[in-house]
Amino acid sequence: MGGSENQRFRPLADRLRPRTLTDFIGQRHLLAPGKPLHDAISGGHLHSMILWGPPGTGKTTLARMIAKSVNAQFIPLSAVLSNIKEIREKIGQARINHERGEATILFVDEVHRFNKAQQDAFLPHIENGIIHFVGATTENPSFALNNALLSRARVYVLKSLNQEDLRQVIERALEHPEGFAGIDVEIGDPVRHWLVEAADGDARRLLNLLEVMVDLALDDTGKKARIEEGLARDVLSGGSVRRFDRQGDDFYDQISALHKTIRGSDPDAALYWLCRMLDGGCDPFCIARRLVRIASEDIGNADPRALQLALNAWEAQERLGSPEGELSLAQAAVYLACAPKSNAVYRAFQAAQRDAAATGSLEVPIHLRNAPTRLMKELGYGKRYRYAHDEPEAYAAGECYFPETMKPVRYYCPVDRGLEIKIAAKLAHLRALDERGK
Repeated sequence: MGGSENQRFRPLADRLRPRTLTDFIGQRHLLAPGKPLHDAISGGHLHSMILWGPPGTGKTTLARMIAKSVNAQFIPLSAVLSNIKEIREKIGQARINHERGEATILFVDEVHRFNKAQQDAFLPHIENGIIHFVGATTENPSFALNNALLSRARVYVLKSLNQEDLRQVIERALEHPEGFAGIDVEIGDPVRHWLVEAADGDARRLLNLLEVMVDLALDDTGKKARIEEGLARDVLSGGSVRRFDRQGDDFYDQISALHKTIRGSDPDAALYWLCRMLDGGCDPFCIARRLVRIASEDIGNADPRALQLALNAWEAQERLGSPEGELSLAQAAVYLACAPKSNAVYRAFQAAQRDAAATGSLEVPIHLRNAPTRLMKELGYGKRYRYAHDEPEAYAAGECYFPETMKPVRYYCPVDRGLEIKIAAKLAHLRALDERGK
């Protein structure tokens, strides 16, 4: 391969790591001229920051570029591999640099894996200028990092590379002196397309796959590699490559998208997000639980069958397992998306919760209390209770069921959709009876 004999044993993604802004592919929302991160790097303005984005989007590369732009020493740490002793050694090295008047960038990869106390340990060294802190994370900093650390660092959000970016990555690998410039690589458009699709926005993944293909396709001379479509399929057949983490942002973002598309009555988008999550390895029961929630929160009494159908889908998944049971989840998702929507019960429940918490332990009215013993009857429990079935229309018109010291509140306001149209009419009729019974 291109480069020296020693260089060829370094992974392709490392050999091709951009060293200047000109070489960097993607992140134009941050690195175009006039954008804040571009100006910070090109102008040599050093500040602490958090680089948040998916894998393979250039977080480590940007950190190295920043260090180079200000002639600062770059000290890397891995939150997965580093122990307390190593962290102290790195801080000590930065302190020596500071005493010499030299800047230090302490780069912490996967900083979200440090606990709160470990993150706090960096704060005094950031405050006194011994280090400029650069953290890289794939997790939402709002949840994964201390507020104290966030307040001292600017957050930059990196995005997955789009397809055009990834095609540029392929071309750069084929032409770069440390890539495959010394090899005649034949790679057709279908294989390029498959590579871009398989990379799923991750430049490192793309380069790793491309490197495997070229290695397997090299002829005996080591100067020519013809990547056949069959070889490419074999390399790419290792299973799902979609980003998904049941405890991370991808899970919460995708389950939110599923919920909102069902609420928005779009069955096609609901199916897409359902399949995205299943394709990424999501536990089907996580989806089943959310569908049950949606049935009550967003449909409620506009179509009470929705809750039963969601529960049936959950049971079908339990009985059949995957992949057969997943069709029941798809059926439920489509039904919920198409059902009439009402959050009247959800809003009523929240309002009642607030009142229950705010009003304290109000006494149950005497007439609503049960009286299973003689003493309770002597105390008046249940006295003057009106048995609804003995009343006209099985309704005790004018009766009050709230605590005596609490003014009755109307929590439930049915919408004019689905079955709640009839429920609203029934409640209006009962309220009219109340007025006549006063």
